[in-house]
Parts: sequence; structure tokens; C-alpha cells
Amino acid sequence: MRAQRIGWIAVTVAVAGLTIACSNSSTSPSTVSSITVSGAAPAVGAAVQFTATAALSDGTTQDVTSLATWQSSDTTEATVSSTGVVTAIAAGNVNVTATYQSVTGTDQITIAP
Repeated sequence: MRAQRIGWIAVTVAVAGLTIACSNSSTSPSTVSSITVSGAAPAVGAAVQFTATAALSDGTTQDVTSLATWQSSDTTEATVSSTGVVTAIAAGNVNVTATYQSVTGTDQITIAP
């Protein structure tokens, strides 16, 4: 009986210590300050992977390419897949936009014929 009680006390102390450590955490979630969209403009008929990088309020950056929502300003000139692949359809100027956590970044590209 004594061994069980010591084990129970040890588990209780360990759980209490973990609870205190977690509740005393001074970190708070970082918010997205801006989004940078980058990639080389593809030629008509070609496709290129673009990236979206989030600048966070804690001064760090994070690749959010696969988490962002992508959009083209003119789908008759270029389309953008859900993963950021830009496919050029016709010559012209297009804004490629990525949105992550309600923050938007844009890269204007010129598609050559």
C-alpha cells in the first residue's frame, strides 16, 4: 500500500508541475504582418511555382505557400493553382495574389509571348 501511495504522489506532483509550466508560458501566438509573393513570370504555355512568405509579428518568417489561397487578376492571361503554380495562357500583365490569415500579398508579373 505504501508503494502505491508514493507512486500516486509522484504522478500528482509531475502533473501539477506540467500544468504550472504550461500556464506560465509567456509566449503568445504571432500574427501575420505581411505576405510576400515571389516567382518568375512564365512564358506563354509554361508553368512556374510561386511562393508565399509570411512575415510574423515576432520578426520571423514562415513559408505559407501551401496554406495560402491563390488568385490571378486575369484568368485569360494566367491561372494559379491552389498550390501556387502559375500557368501562363496569354501575354499581358497579371497580379498573382496570395492570402493567408486575411493578409494579402501581390506580385505583378509580365507574361511574354
